[in-house]
Amino acid sequence: MTVTLLGPAQIRDLAARAGVRPTKTLGQNFVLDGGTVRKIVRQADVEPGMRVVEVGPGLGSLTLGLLEAGADVVAVEIDPVLARLLPGTVGEHAGLRPLDEPGRVALADDEGRIRLEVVLQDALDVTELPGEPPRALVANLPYNVSVPVLLTFLERFASLEHGLVMVQAEVADRLAAPPGSRTYGVPSAKAAWYADVRRTATVGRSVFWPAPNVDSALVRLDRREPPVTTATREDVFAVVDGAFAQRRKMLRSALAGLFGSADAAVAALAAAGVDPQARGETVDIAAFARIAEHLPRDRAVRGTVEP
Repeated sequence: MTVTLLGPAQIRDLAARAGVRPTKTLGQNFVLDGGTVRKIVRQADVEPGMRVVEVGPGLGSLTLGLLEAGADVVAVEIDPVLARLLPGTVGEHAGLRPLDEPGRVALADDEGRIRLEVVLQDALDVTELPGEPPRALVANLPYNVSVPVLLTFLERFASLEHGLVMVQAEVADRLAAPPGSRTYGVPSAKAAWYADVRRTATVGRSVFWPAPNVDSALVRLDRREPPVTTATREDVFAVVDGAFAQRRKMLRSALAGLFGSADAAVAALAAAGVDPQARGETVDIAAFARIAEHLPRDRAVRGTVEP
């Protein structure tokens, strides 16, 4: 299958013909540069036949790059105009044909293999995906919801073995930050629950349309088992949230409300082997899990917490 990537003129022409204007509300910045697209796909270790979920395909630049590498793509798009436009663009530039199946937006190759499915939905509301479970998340994530989307997909789709996402450079630093660094915080700790995270490359502003006001970066995630603990993920994340609610507070004070009193927090921290005078920015996810094991039963989280 021959795939032609989109160039700057084609992207602008597509947008103009469809009446599409990138909106800051949805965090839309479209990638113009084919070299950047291929770098993302390469660093994501996409293989032929791999099922990949892409969030925010936009005009289809990265979608075509994934198809060129042989991936089968399920694309989650919140914008109905872009979701309707994508199949036609992919059909024209990848030679795929629409699947004649009511209620399903999909394209297949000449052998009948479904290569692209489009899901019109807010990524934060997606609880299931059509077809085989995805093995990888590869996306130019909308800037305004990048961290919630990433954590939500890691939580809901255990089949994801790895991911490569493009986010704001500042967000990339936060996701990949180790304990003790000035950028370590809630995103760093929660991402570490699911995966090993590292920043792999900086992406300049000129490869986007419209050009954003900040640089971007690529972040690689490789799934691993969470820390061994008797605490639930919800309890651990509640402790993380409490620890960073007032960043400069010592843990004995920051967690007092969650444990019922400062004395109870000190006892829990001591039992977990964590210095009560430490601050959240020095504590790794395994230690947060140990702390969560000592939450009073009446204060343990029973529902799902925000990622």
